[in-house]
Amino acid sequence: MKRKPLHAAEPEMRPEYDFSGAVRGKYYRRYHESSNVVVLAPDVHEKFRNATAVNEALRALIRAAGKGRGLTKRRTRTRAKAARAGGR
Repeated sequence: MKRKPLHAAEPEMRPEYDFSGAVRGKYYRRYHESSNVVVLAPDVHEKFRNATAVNEALRALIRAAGKGRGLTKRRTRTRAKAARAGGR
């Protein structure tokens, strides 16, 4: 019995595709900086069904870690309320 080749025969490149002026990895750094892929450890992967389950767990952790705290603190009063309160 004949063995099949491991790789399928690659089709020839069309003549209209010209990569003679191409630069390898030109956008690699930009792509890498904007990529948001996270690789989970195998034991963590076993606990989650899909990306939605991971996101829900992380959001719950964020809420538990600091309720209502963001990068900046919000004032409890608006400027208009503060001005009215100052006139009392």
